[in-house]
Amino acid sequence: MTTQTTTPSPPGAAVPAPRRAAVPAARRAAAALGSPARRTVLLGVLCFAVTCAVGLQGWTSVSLGGFDLGIFDQGVRGYAHFGLPVSTLKSYHHEFPPGFSLLGDHFSPVLALLAPLYWIWDDPRSLIIGQALLFALGVPLIRRIAAHCFAAAEPRTARRAADLAGLVYALGWPLLVAARVGFHEVAFAVPLTLLMLERGLARRYTAVVLAAVLLCCTKEDLGLMVGAYGLVLLLRTRRTGDRTGRFTGIGLLLGGPVASAVAIKWLIPAMGGEPGYYWNYTTLGADGGDAVKHLLHNPFLLVQTAFDQPLKPLLLLWLFGTMFLLPLRSATALCALPLLAERILSSNPNHWSIARHYDSMLWPILLTAAIEVLGRLSAAERPGRTRRRARLLGLGTAGVALVAAVPIGLLQLAVPSSWEPKASEAALVRAAALIPDGASVEADNQIAPRLTARTDVVLVDGTPRGREYVLTRSDKRSFPFKTDKEQADRIQLLLAHGYRQLWAEDGVVLLHREGSEPVPGEHVPGPGSKPVQDEVPSDVGHNLFKG
Repeated sequence: MTTQTTTPSPPGAAVPAPRRAAVPAARRAAAALGSPARRTVLLGVLCFAVTCAVGLQGWTSVSLGGFDLGIFDQGVRGYAHFGLPVSTLKSYHHEFPPGFSLLGDHFSPVLALLAPLYWIWDDPRSLIIGQALLFALGVPLIRRIAAHCFAAAEPRTARRAADLAGLVYALGWPLLVAARVGFHEVAFAVPLTLLMLERGLARRYTAVVLAAVLLCCTKEDLGLMVGAYGLVLLLRTRRTGDRTGRFTGIGLLLGGPVASAVAIKWLIPAMGGEPGYYWNYTTLGADGGDAVKHLLHNPFLLVQTAFDQPLKPLLLLWLFGTMFLLPLRSATALCALPLLAERILSSNPNHWSIARHYDSMLWPILLTAAIEVLGRLSAAERPGRTRRRARLLGLGTAGVALVAAVPIGLLQLAVPSSWEPKASEAALVRAAALIPDGASVEADNQIAPRLTARTDVVLVDGTPRGREYVLTRSDKRSFPFKTDKEQADRIQLLLAHGYRQLWAEDGVVLLHREGSEPVPGEHVPGPGSKPVQDEVPSDVGHNLFKG
């Protein structure tokens, strides 16, 4: 037996510290911050901060309109006061009869979950904050999806994949666009879709069904996406012993479309909505039944309609090309099919660009599908060449997504002038301050959200409504007018019939009703009113990146 001796240290010599203590404090702190839970929190905070900042920038620059932030503000405020989600901005402008609520526009009872925000702060900006919180809830879900998909990969690869997936999701350009245009009910669709997909990968089907039900309560057409996910579950469980998964798939495949049909045919009309109001497929037929007849007679009509405008194939090329076509190799991409079909078959040009909130519903699906494909290619048993290719594809996809986010949303946050309103919008804010609380107002679209909390406000449009105050512009076109001349003519009409100009600056005019004589064309929606849709301006539908 041998013994090991140590030479005693001379008196006064420093005693070596334990190995752990030799690690610099900064490195230990970095290691602590680098734990998966903390990285999830940091990425969630990043997602919230960026999307909230983009939304608040729109508020401070007065670029968020009554359509649609003001509409949802009025609706959620109705829930907060334990009533129906009534919006005068929506109902008056589109001529819906009395009794109409936003549930008659889109079936979105899930919006009631935001009512507590208004108990804390009764302000439209509560919706901006709430939307950012909902987006941030997707961070832990997308990281868990990456963990499921990369379970067979090397641990270091799996960790990096989860981090990169979280970062790409958090700064995803679809979320930035949705935040930039205000608030919409689809803010709920983002985390709920991720929850449904993640729980499906984990084979926790009770949660899958719960997420699917909430999605059907988010927007009436999301039942079609739920049905598509049912088909995905059936495809994935057809050769396994996962009977619960198969039964869940069958339930979603049948239940999702049925939920959409019930909402569209019965629930929306019951809340004052007009059946077929959002039928934007006139190329296919006058209604759903007519479209089916035409398609049975000429199936090629579907393809012809899908590519009858240059922006439609460009939209598909952008969505899938920027992800190197990876989502197309996953069955999960089937979930995007109903949502994409709604847009590329539509005759409404607003659906063809990426400048609106529609892509935020697709983002969880496409990102999850891409992660699933990369996870399969990165499995440890795959050849090294395949794993290297997966790594390059993953880095390329992430790089393109992050680069796209810079001009689409991130860059503007760093430009100080982007936080300030232009002269006309600033004048609108000053004029709105002159309107007393509780007054009845017709307001320019851009200033309407700043009046919803304290006045009875409707949108100033082509039909006079006889309100006490009218706040509009004469030299800058504002929704829903087609030209600024129409707005100037409207001002002259009111001045000639009982209104007096109280204030004017930078093209903004504030009028007050002094007399009782009716204005020619004055009208308030009543029983039997027939809802109308806006005519899309001729300059919409020609640019993929502009609304």
